[in-house]
Amino acid sequence: QVQLVESGGGLVQAGGSLRLSCAASGVIVSINTMAWYRQAPGKQRDLVAHITSGGSTSYADSVKGRFTMARDNAKNTVYLQMNSLKPEDTAVYYCAVLTSFKWSWGQGTQVTVSS
Repeated sequence: QVQLVESGGGLVQAGGSLRLSCAASGVIVSINTMAWYRQAPGKQRDLVAHITSGGSTSYADSVKGRFTMARDNAKNTVYLQMNSLKPEDTAVYYCAVLTSFKWSWGQGTQVTVSS
């Protein structure tokens, strides 16, 4: 059974940084595509970043140059380093893993950026 547990969210001022973590169990992060999504109130859930089994990363245009996704295979954990945060980054951030053509999700962690 896949379980993803996010942590690291919180309240930060604009220009600040946060690092989100996603600890996985029941799935091996190094051999699956992992992703971070976010959902702001009243909006759809959008892809923020993903990392393939080969280690390639890709980012939404809105976060390029500010966010970095990485994984620690030994800890079976993926991270999202978020720098130069903006109020428009405020959202619930979800970790996800793609297995058998289906996404599985964590419970999400709230990120709030004040202006």
